[in-house]
Amino acid sequence: MQRKNISSGGPWEDIVGYSRAVRIGNIIEVAGTTAMDGDTVIGAGDPYAQTVFIFKKIEEALRKAGASMTDVIRTKMYVTDISQWEEIGRAHGEFFKTIKPVATMVEVSALINSDLLIEIEVSAVVQ
Repeated sequence: MQRKNISSGGPWEDIVGYSRAVRIGNIIEVAGTTAMDGDTVIGAGDPYAQTVFIFKKIEEALRKAGASMTDVIRTKMYVTDISQWEEIGRAHGEFFKTIKPVATMVEVSALINSDLLIEIEVSAVVQ
């Protein structure tokens, strides 16, 4: 099967050695995605805004891989404050209300930037 690496164009991909997403066959994995836009955190202090921004970035990575949000089968959300789960869940529901992938949300002690409240990974299968 052919491998397709999808880049976000960010400098850290080459430094760290990762891709925004990878597609092999009909399987797509999207790397942990945050609310960073260059050096700027989008939605600082707002878990809902960060989640929406992240899902839009993920949607674009999936598009580049030949997929869409309807192909998502799993979401993994890493949050720095689990008490904000309802705001994050509301944003998740706006993207996945009818798709209903399996979902995991866990609290972590920190992300790479203290202003980041959530990081999300998704898995997708193109039918």
